[in-house]
Amino acid sequence: MKQTGDLNLVKKINKSIVLHHIRKDSPISRARIAEISGLTKATVSSLVNELIESKLAHEIGTGESSGGRKPMLLLFNGTAGYAIGIDLGVRYVHAVLTDLTGQIVQTYRVRHDNRDAGRALEALKSCVRELQAGAPASPYGIVGIGIGIPGVSDGEGRVLFAPNLGWPEGLPLQQQLEEAFGIPVAIDNEANAGAIGEKQFGAGQDSGHLVYVSIGTGIGAGLVMKGELYRGASGFSGELGHMSIQHDGSQCRCGSLGCWELYASESALLEQARLALGAETELEALLRLAEGGDETAIGLFERLGYYLGVGVGSIVNGYNPELVVLGGRLAAAERWLLRPLLAQLERRSLRLARSGVTVRFAELGDRSTVLGASSFAIAGFFASSSVTVAGSSYL
Repeated sequence: MKQTGDLNLVKKINKSIVLHHIRKDSPISRARIAEISGLTKATVSSLVNELIESKLAHEIGTGESSGGRKPMLLLFNGTAGYAIGIDLGVRYVHAVLTDLTGQIVQTYRVRHDNRDAGRALEALKSCVRELQAGAPASPYGIVGIGIGIPGVSDGEGRVLFAPNLGWPEGLPLQQQLEEAFGIPVAIDNEANAGAIGEKQFGAGQDSGHLVYVSIGTGIGAGLVMKGELYRGASGFSGELGHMSIQHDGSQCRCGSLGCWELYASESALLEQARLALGAETELEALLRLAEGGDETAIGLFERLGYYLGVGVGSIVNGYNPELVVLGGRLAAAERWLLRPLLAQLERRSLRLARSGVTVRFAELGDRSTVLGASSFAIAGFFASSSVTVAGSSYL
């Protein structure tokens, strides 16, 4: 039913504002909330009492006095519920259980065979069951599941485009998981999740314009502009792994030619390693070789850094970000990737765009996507009390 501007709606708006300040600014007093929100002290006090009754906030004692009675400080109750964040990789599932502040409580990892969507889905369900079983008791339990996928989904959580997974188009992932667990599920691109993870908890906390580049089997990107995730006109932005850097290059799984991920992804690295070493190898083994001074392994990483720089140069020219964050398991090879990457960035980007940009590897390592996915689930939990007022979203 459509809400009108009655007293209940006004109360909901005010309550969301109070909860926003308790979540973001605690420990905080009722008087301070009233001061920065413009609400009356009586209104704030009444709404705070309701939030305490609903276990979303609690009092933690008195703070310093500014001349009168010492104020009672409030703290957001991050353990009122828990969320599950999942990075659904092409060959693995990495998941975390977090509280409502994003603090990791439990971690789960398992490899899966992406060639069979049914088996991969069972691995995903097993992961959720494992984390559910280990969740501490709380008033709200598991409030949601967020999943970052290596591809594109629609607003109903159907997998529309995931060439590296090879799953059937339109697979109703969100529906299947919600039916299995009875918990709200949010599906998004894994690079979008990584961008939000780094924005909220990692390298991008002070950046309003950043591009997060996820380097795995393929390459994806999450774009943050003016502090908000940019999704594009149809919600499909960020597929920068499929920008062509070689006009007559090899054919990509997406159907195009010379895509960036054919040259700068983990898959590209391992294919070059197979040709150079004469045998299949894994990233961990290649890292050990490079750490031991093996010139072939170091050369392979430097080649990858070169191609990463080619693409990052185009990103800097096209989006003019203040920060580019490189995420994924290849962050462990930063010492060999960074120099050739920056050299190509210097050569291939415009001076004015380049002068204001910083390039960093993910501060959260391989946790960027899972923490961002958990954040999506937590945002969904608070959505019922979120209201946009004068251009500001209070969550």
